[in-house]
Amino acid sequence: MSKYAVTNPATGEVVASYESATDAQIEEALASSDKAYREWGKKTTVAERAKLLTRLAELHMERQDELAETFHREMGKPLEQCKLEVEFSAGIIEAFAKNAEEWLADDELKVEDGLKTVVKRKPIGVVLGIMPWNYPMYQIARFAAPVLAVGNTTIVKHAEQCPETALALEKLFRDAGFPEGAYVNVFATHDQISTLIADDRVAAVSLTGSERAGAIVAEQAGRALKKCVLELGGSDVFIVLDTENIDAAVEYAVGGRMENTGQACNGSKRIVVLDTVYDEFAEKFKAAIAGQNADNGDYGPLSSEKATVGFTAQVQSALDQGAQLTVGDNEPKGNWYTPGVLEGVTPEMDVYSEELFGPVAQLYKVSSDQEAIDLCNASPYGLGSVVFCDDVERAERVGDELEVGMVFINASGLEGVDVPFGGVKKSGYGREIGKYGIDEFANKKLYRFSA
Repeated sequence: MSKYAVTNPATGEVVASYESATDAQIEEALASSDKAYREWGKKTTVAERAKLLTRLAELHMERQDELAETFHREMGKPLEQCKLEVEFSAGIIEAFAKNAEEWLADDELKVEDGLKTVVKRKPIGVVLGIMPWNYPMYQIARFAAPVLAVGNTTIVKHAEQCPETALALEKLFRDAGFPEGAYVNVFATHDQISTLIADDRVAAVSLTGSERAGAIVAEQAGRALKKCVLELGGSDVFIVLDTENIDAAVEYAVGGRMENTGQACNGSKRIVVLDTVYDEFAEKFKAAIAGQNADNGDYGPLSSEKATVGFTAQVQSALDQGAQLTVGDNEPKGNWYTPGVLEGVTPEMDVYSEELFGPVAQLYKVSSDQEAIDLCNASPYGLGSVVFCDDVERAERVGDELEVGMVFINASGLEGVDVPFGGVKKSGYGREIGKYGIDEFANKKLYRFSA
């Protein structure tokens, strides 16, 4: 069977398969993308490129149902969540279209010697994107839209289980008016990815994926002296401090954990609750997790058999080491995994420092703000977090102490179409979306004018 295949995780049925790229096709992609950069990216204005992005956003919405159905079949996300992902992706692209001229405007610096000094943001060339399966539209929007807005071009290696989404996206960019080579999809092998990174025509790399994949790509990019942006795993905390609105805290915690069947890098994976509110919160939270219903679209299957086997083994390891599964049974039916809650996790257990990429929450009781902070920072990851507390200033003070890239106060799901996204520690580096995202792959070129 081909490496790139559509296997419906809900049924296990292999729907379609696609051959991996030949070396000749990789060379063709490199040549085409480099040519488009030199003949289109460097010679068009920001306004001209923004106009194409506007059309791209429109096409997302015109084809919303078709696109959603495609990756629903490929990776199992509930269909309504797929439709919302297409809508959010369109919003991100539209935000870049609307704001690109402002975000890419020249900076005139005030300098000691008084000489006119200007920084212009210029493209750098072909940017390689290595994209994941869990948000197959959203990840492309937040990567490719700013890359193209600057005037770069891109070669995209999408996830092996989402080939039809990959082809649909390539068609979207072409139908929006981007020239041949501006956005090129390749069904590359791992060896071919290494070839692409090493090639002088590729200027930089962006990867969203696992810590292991990030380390490999960063090493290869480093050897080639090329910048990379990495958005990797996360084991985000949802901290509940003193609040009289337990029901809202529970609702957001459940939403933060169950989004995409728990397969979100910045999902709320560790629920950390102050002892003053713990009993009421824990009772309601566990009841809410137990009440999740696949028939209502609350969750879908895990993305693949491999994911299911790995996740089940990870939870079983925690149980073998002494944790308790107080909700759920760790007995998937096919790839359908019943949501659960792990309690009694201690620092000696493997799962304490791992990412659980599925619908199982870890529930912790703490006795102080500092204990909550220490628990958060004990993780090797540092992507996002939520701090829920009636005292907003206290929540912000706690957030200031968290070793993460993002802090949401009193709600989960506060991502925005023009809001930067990214983390620290083993969650990677660099930012995507908004002004910070568009700056990542721009040459901030200095101009100095003599007196």
